[in-house]
Amino acid sequence: MLDTYHIRTNDMPAEMQILLDRYPRDSWEAHPGFREKTRHWLGAHQGFRRVAERIRLDTEALLNKDIALDDYVGRLSYFGGNLVGNLHGHHGWEDHSYFPELAAADPRFDAGLAVLEQDHADLDRVLDDFTRRANRVIKLSDLDATQALDEAGTVHDTGSVIEAFLKRHLTDEEELAVPIILHHRLRG
Repeated sequence: MLDTYHIRTNDMPAEMQILLDRYPRDSWEAHPGFREKTRHWLGAHQGFRRVAERIRLDTEALLNKDIALDDYVGRLSYFGGNLVGNLHGHHGWEDHSYFPELAAADPRFDAGLAVLEQDHADLDRVLDDFTRRANRVIKLSDLDATQALDEAGTVHDTGSVIEAFLKRHLTDEEELAVPIILHHRLRG
């Protein structure tokens, strides 16, 4: 399923990690430039990871017949809508506000920010497929439960792609942005 989408699997270029070497992840919280805005941004990322995992686990529970279709559909609607809507909003804000702020502070990292913006465009395609597949399962749940259960496998596959994509992208994003923020004392 991963090969259906363009998902970056290579590491960020080494030159994009020069500040990460100076400001490793385990030192961020103690840094005097680590402020509430950055903490909230990282918290949003953790939320995306948890919701993507929740969707996968719920779908696995449905496929294993551990939860009823009606319960699953309600959860899929809620968590799926939350994930897709909030990711689109979050990435739009990053592309139009946050990344330009980081680029202005330290243009050495423009290439890394461009990689992250491309990730956003690639993830949009996956989110659109997920939305179509989830909506199909939701509609089928009222029309043909057997077919809805069959289609839930496609939701699981696409949800797993989202989860893997976020694992890679969000870590790279954090490890590029937070060192820039700390180095230049931004977002205070």
